[in-house]
Amino acid sequence: MLLRLVLFLGLLLPFAVRADAPPPPPVAAKAWLLMDTQSGAILASQNADARAEPASLTKLMTAYLVFSALQQKKLTLDQTVNVSEKAWKIGGSRMFIEPRKPVTVDELLRGMVVQSGNDATIALAEAVAGSEEVFAQMMNREGQRLGLKDTNFTNSTGWPDAKHYTTAKDLALMAAALIRDFPEYYAKYYSMKDYRYNNITQPNRNRLLWLDQNVDGVKTGHTETAGYCLIASAKRGDRRMLSVVLGTASDAARAQESQKLLNYGFQFFDTVRLFEANKPVGTVRVWKGAENEAKAGMKSDLYVTVPKGEGDKLKADFVSRQPLMAPVSAGQQVGTVRVSLEGKQTGEYPALALESVPVAGIVGRLTDTVRLWLQ
Repeated sequence: MLLRLVLFLGLLLPFAVRADAPPPPPVAAKAWLLMDTQSGAILASQNADARAEPASLTKLMTAYLVFSALQQKKLTLDQTVNVSEKAWKIGGSRMFIEPRKPVTVDELLRGMVVQSGNDATIALAEAVAGSEEVFAQMMNREGQRLGLKDTNFTNSTGWPDAKHYTTAKDLALMAAALIRDFPEYYAKYYSMKDYRYNNITQPNRNRLLWLDQNVDGVKTGHTETAGYCLIASAKRGDRRMLSVVLGTASDAARAQESQKLLNYGFQFFDTVRLFEANKPVGTVRVWKGAENEAKAGMKSDLYVTVPKGEGDKLKADFVSRQPLMAPVSAGQQVGTVRVSLEGKQTGEYPALALESVPVAGIVGRLTDTVRLWLQ
């Protein structure tokens, strides 16, 4: 049996005459993607699932694991890290750390994030895992947990390797997770425009930090084979857009193409909060329970992104799981919220029990057994 609660959401947004969003602008990149991080919706993409070389975009996963180690008190920002010969001698972008010269985790993070230093990155990987090889294994485990479906890491820096690959979609998920799970560290490091270490000042290679005041990150990457790549994020009000462009022709091009995507997302889409976390979206019938019903809701705020002005046409349909037998635990999935726009389903989200329902006594169980049999 299905218990349905149809919720019309016409008052969530003011009426607008625009019936649909225009197509995205042309993007001169091998692969690209635009995501609204509040809803997780991918608004536009091209070749988003194609394997690509991540270059220094890899360092987002390195940062994720370092931030996690800091959060778990396995590292501290003022902790001094030893610089190995491997870190000191690595080529490519460098922070210019030196053996036998003390350097802190905080300094290394600035060197990795702002200066894209391979030496700083390896030093951090070794501080977390003891060796870069073990750290790469940690990166892959964390990637699987975050839902990266076509990514494999062999090093912490993005140094070219045939077995080191990812996709634009996986990079977007990775960047969104970093921003979501470590907002304080993200705000502290990724909007820095330059950093000076060892009497050498280097600018952040993300040009958009200078061109758009709403941009606060995230990371550039470049090798001859990968081309010029950029993951960029901008926040306007409560909304955040995240763009990924891979394989552009120049430093200027990756900034220009990213800016076009970010502007497109903000200009032509709205993001609507349909439900608040832990607030009822409906009730479910509970069989053989001490109570006949339980309230159902969402684990976190539910946002949906739609073309500008289309929020008044959204509809959410709550469908309970039936027959649902006691005991029911708070947090247990008891139904689904299906969201549609003008008859077309746009998403499906788990609805959870907001309260527990224990098993009824013998009389209540027998009564519900008969009722179920009659149905």
